[in-house]
Amino acid sequence: MTALPPALGGERLEFDSAAGGLSCYVAGRGAPLLLVHSVNAAASAAEVRPLYEHWRGTRTVFAVDLPGYGHSERSERDYTPRLMTDALHATLAQIAQRCGPGPVDALAVSLGCEFLARAAVEAPGRYRSLALVSPTGFRGRRLRHGPPGSVVGAPWIGRVLRGPGWGGPLFRALTRPGVIRYFLRRTWGARDIDEALWAHDVLTTRMPGAEHAPLAFLSARLFSNDVNTLYERLTLPVWMSHGVRGDFTDYRGKVSVEGRPNWRFTVFSTGALPYFEVPETFNAAFHSECLSR
Repeated sequence: MTALPPALGGERLEFDSAAGGLSCYVAGRGAPLLLVHSVNAAASAAEVRPLYEHWRGTRTVFAVDLPGYGHSERSERDYTPRLMTDALHATLAQIAQRCGPGPVDALAVSLGCEFLARAAVEAPGRYRSLALVSPTGFRGRRLRHGPPGSVVGAPWIGRVLRGPGWGGPLFRALTRPGVIRYFLRRTWGARDIDEALWAHDVLTTRMPGAEHAPLAFLSARLFSNDVNTLYERLTLPVWMSHGVRGDFTDYRGKVSVEGRPNWRFTVFSTGALPYFEVPETFNAAFHSECLSR
């Protein structure tokens, strides 16, 4: 089988951690900036490429492949918010070794925002600001204030999806090239998508073990049932942004944090990944709301 090509340029770190073997791209010089991709059937650090390429000019940018994705370990195990959060803690330790122990600016996308929020709550002194792009946990008015550490999906759903004869065919059906293009168009809310991202998505889903983390995602076992409690516990500067097209436009639940002085909001006339569509506008807002503070 052909090896997975790198999603990004620069250096690629590989290191062991409590979350297994991890891979992280690094480029640039300056204060550290951590980028965290979303979670879906074909996720990887390729999802943050425009941000990585832009900010490497003035920052030391770290773009991690979360467990089960990209070049990180894809073994068959229990993929949980705890595992993903531990991966972020381990990545922060690598950043400290390279850039010093000071606090880090970080940006996450979609479900990755839940893991980043948990990491920041657990290690508040390690983060300077958070940027949450199209974060999960704010859909509708029904917020998630469940028991600490609980997840949305029931255990039996995960067992069914991992059972013999189910998971593999389901994953292969969801990762056919045409299906990946369909879901990216729903993410963009438009017919035109980023073709380089689509091409890498197709390749990364063909790697051994590629189905394990996505099946946990499909079972809802990666969604934190206490995520709104986590968001409300954040005391550092938080900038939340989202678009108005596609599948990810319902953020009525953000009323739970709108009155908090550390939260700021920007809505873009785009799909769920505005930095692909309006990079200059997005990066200017990101700088103003997070990086210049």
